[in-house]
Parts: sequence; C-alpha cells; structure tokens
Amino acid sequence: MFNNKSKSETTHEAPTPSGASIIAAGTTLKGDITSNGDIRIDGTLQGNIQCTAKVVIGSNGVVNGDVGGQQADIMGKVTGTIRVKELLQLKGGCQVNGNIHAGKLQIEPSANFNGQCHMNNSENNLSANTGNSLADKKTEKFVVAGA
Repeated sequence: MFNNKSKSETTHEAPTPSGASIIAAGTTLKGDITSNGDIRIDGTLQGNIQCTAKVVIGSNGVVNGDVGGQQADIMGKVTGTIRVKELLQLKGGCQVNGNIHAGKLQIEPSANFNGQCHMNNSENNLSANTGNSLADKKTEKFVVAGA
C-alpha cells in the first residue's frame, strides 16, 4: 500500500566487516566482546575482546581483560594479554600491564609497558624454519593478577 516494491525486491543490509563498533567515553561494559569489524574502546571494559579486524583503545579507554585482533592501537590502559597477528602499536601515554604477542611491534617513547613480549610472524613458518615444534616451546601459561 505505501511501498511499491514487493517483498522480494526489498533489500536487507547485512552488517559489513568494515563497520566499526564504538564503546564511548563514560560507558562501562562488563562482559566479553566478539566482533568481525573494527572496534574502538573509549570507555571501560571489564572483559575480553576478540576481534578479526582492528582494535583501538582510545586515550580514555580502559580494558581489564585480554585483547585479540588482527591489528591494534593502544592509547589508553590495558591490563591483560594482548594477541595481535599483525601490527601492535603502543602509542604515547598508554599503560599496558600484561604480556603481548604480535607479528610486528611499534612502541612510542612515552608508552609504558610491563610484561613479556613474544613476536611471531607465523607459527607455521617458525616451526618449519627451526625444525622444532612450537608446542614444545610454548608450554608456559600466563596469569595476570588483578584482572
């Protein structure tokens, strides 16, 4: 009656991986976040982030939990393990307390990082090049106090 298009002509937009999710400043979220698109945290998250794209923790952002993604820019505070397949950037003024695993790492001089750093381009490439199993080398477990 109000629409000349039939139901078969109506398009439904699916969420695209390029869409970014934002947790705004002043927002506190408790729980884990999983995202196929970019995610930016400017508020507080009490939980883990698992993302298949880029994770950005803004200068006012606080994450008490683990962070995982393809790439990450950290400008705020993270307490937990960070696992990034490609480039991890620790920007000036950030505070990271926990271990990091990254393919590439860039740390600005005024960034604060306390923990261990593990850099791997590809687990398959490393085990093939060294002839040793990575499973034998990665037997230690990490526990972050206060998370």
